[in-house]
Amino acid sequence: MRIGVIGVQGDVSEHVDAVARAMKDYGKEGEAIAVRRPADLARVDGLTIPGGESTTISKLLVKLGLFDEIVRRAIDEGMPIMGTCAGSILLSKDAGSQAEKTKTRLLGLMDMAVDRNAFGRQRESFEADLEVQGLDSPFHCVFIRAPAILRTWGDCTQLSRYKDRIVLARQGHLIASAFHPELSGDLRIHRWFLDLV
Repeated sequence: MRIGVIGVQGDVSEHVDAVARAMKDYGKEGEAIAVRRPADLARVDGLTIPGGESTTISKLLVKLGLFDEIVRRAIDEGMPIMGTCAGSILLSKDAGSQAEKTKTRLLGLMDMAVDRNAFGRQRESFEADLEVQGLDSPFHCVFIRAPAILRTWGDCTQLSRYKDRIVLARQGHLIASAFHPELSGDLRIHRWFLDLV
């Protein structure tokens, strides 16, 4: 098993490390690699899109020839993808007027609408222990300039909320997290993802 982490911008090394640790802890054979070009993408069985700046990541995915191939593999091959923070914005079908204003092209793979920076700026970052559907104890969630999922429809299922906002959702082989599971030290959400691959 080889898991790719989109390596164009954002917390790439943290994701590579978390995926590698999750593989080791859960007895999965494989490796985690940074994906920066189509040849890298062709080598992976699953993909993580990290946090960062969604507009920048989207533009770089297009520029580097990765964007359309990610969509194709997700739809045609059912390639598992986990998007965290900015990655969850890119997975959504609707990121509101902010995405339109910045001309952010969305992968549009999940039946959900998101609000970028729903929880405020960098200084409003916070942590919270939240109940997650399917986990037997709370998950420590790290929110950094985080989006929120405003609504889901179709096959997209809400898995966790912070107050009145959805912060974790799943649709088949796709997982979207408004928080940063790679920074929590808790690998259970990564285990879910690896089990999809």
